[in-house]
Amino acid sequence: VKAQRNPADLPWGKLGVDYVIESTGLFTAKKAAEGHLRGGAKKVVISAPASGGAKTLVMGVNHHEYNPREHHVVSNASCTTNCLAPIVHVLVKEGFGVATGLMTTIHSYTATQKTVDGVSVKDWRGGRAAAVNIIPSTTGAAKAVGMVIPSTQGKLTGMSFRVPTPDVSVVDLTFTATRDTSIQEIDTALKRASKTYMKGILG
Repeated sequence: VKAQRNPADLPWGKLGVDYVIESTGLFTAKKAAEGHLRGGAKKVVISAPASGGAKTLVMGVNHHEYNPREHHVVSNASCTTNCLAPIVHVLVKEGFGVATGLMTTIHSYTATQKTVDGVSVKDWRGGRAAAVNIIPSTTGAAKAVGMVIPSTQGKLTGMSFRVPTPDVSVVDLTFTATRDTSIQEIDTALKRASKTYMKGILG
């Protein structure tokens, strides 16, 4: 077991570690996560939305854009983005298009929330006791979808409800298609995708 405050001080090279999953939530900026490379790792996957120019990849959506010569630090986005992006990907790929969209996610409360009612500088709702409230919050998932599916940039927005459960996430997407369609046609396309090119990702 190794413990260091600075990722660059971790002896990844000496331990023969090639791939590091950065899941502390502290080093989500590309420059900060690059500390693992200075420690000897060859690649870093940030398990959260990243800043600073790290490539964001979602399996089944844009993972084919990964360039091993160029992308040494990548982001796997968020759990919500990994739920939403595959659905939007199918809608775009199958020609339904997304003119505008609103997503709502039900999300378990996280370590950054309060255990008892208190003051929250960022958002007064965030000051509510997480284990006994349903708390409206922001989410970057809709924006992140625009990063992995450029044609949807600026077309999606959304919000999150933090709920007092240890583990859950569900997404509801309401959207306006760019052409006339029906729920039956959309259902058929999603089911077909889940059995073919999105098998193992969308189900």
